[in-house]
Amino acid sequence: MSAKPPTSLDVAREAGVSQATVSYVLNDRQGVRISDETRARVLEAVDRLGYVPHAGARTLRTGHSGLVLVPLVDVPYGPLAVGLMEELDRELSRLGYTMIQYGARRLKGVAAARAWAELRPVAVLAPAGRLTRQSVDVLHSAGIKAVIGIGVVGWSSEIVSTMTLDHEGIGATAAEHLLARGSRTLTAIVPAEDGLRDMGLLRAAGVRRVAAARGVPYTQVDLAFSEAATAARLDVWRAADTTGHARTKHGVFAYNDEYAMLLMAVLADNGFSVPGDVAVVGCDDLPLANLLRPRLTTVRLDVTTGPVMLAQTLDEIVRGGAAGRRRLALWSHALVERDST
Repeated sequence: MSAKPPTSLDVAREAGVSQATVSYVLNDRQGVRISDETRARVLEAVDRLGYVPHAGARTLRTGHSGLVLVPLVDVPYGPLAVGLMEELDRELSRLGYTMIQYGARRLKGVAAARAWAELRPVAVLAPAGRLTRQSVDVLHSAGIKAVIGIGVVGWSSEIVSTMTLDHEGIGATAAEHLLARGSRTLTAIVPAEDGLRDMGLLRAAGVRRVAAARGVPYTQVDLAFSEAATAARLDVWRAADTTGHARTKHGVFAYNDEYAMLLMAVLADNGFSVPGDVAVVGCDDLPLANLLRPRLTTVRLDVTTGPVMLAQTLDEIVRGGAAGRRRLALWSHALVERDST
């Protein structure tokens, strides 16, 4: 086992080519004509020697590390979040960047900025609540070219470009549909879980806004993800009718598909009809939503365009071509109507 790792010069000697040719092949340099035979020799030499390019050398050559740092947050990562991260990683990789996720979830402000800057990324994508003017100054002083804050619709920043999440709009879309389908009361379920509660409150705000505008009764139900906790709150829908109708159809936006499935199971076990007594809307459009009986009406989030725009904007900022503060939306949403409403 060699004490010294192989260099690009070693690869060049092994393949019988110049060091520049090795660089052209490994960086897939456009506009440089390399024969297929030469490319194959270089790649074979790389494999034989176990050569790995040095990140520091790339930094010297390009002027930046190519690392995009994404701080981890205290939120359970479901299929939607995982899909978003995978799509963003794919787009950044296509543009020549490497995405890394960073721990220390509770750091914010200057303390967070200093920890992130130690890795010398070229860009940071961070929750808006963890950024301050002083922390952004620290990041820029460390040579980090792009800082993008991730916040909610309605939040704006004078210090960084922003990527916004429209949680309130999701709740409002669900509420409007429930009323259109005959619901006479509206309920928003807010997860009691740490990390989900803040997003749940934002989505509930959208339901509450629609209820107030339409003059219908509104209830917020804070709910732990368990059958026992859900069964204990069924009194919300057993309450006496206050609308003047012999039978009230209740409308529930359940935060996401998983909470909707939980609620529908407990309702069925306790003699409630869905959608006859209680209409239910979820969010995320998980594959299981279409396998339930009744099939679950849900709000689908389109996450295909947001990561593309985010990666392109980041690249423009790094290259110095993006003037001013940018405002982007991470997703669009649309209701998928099925049988539960």
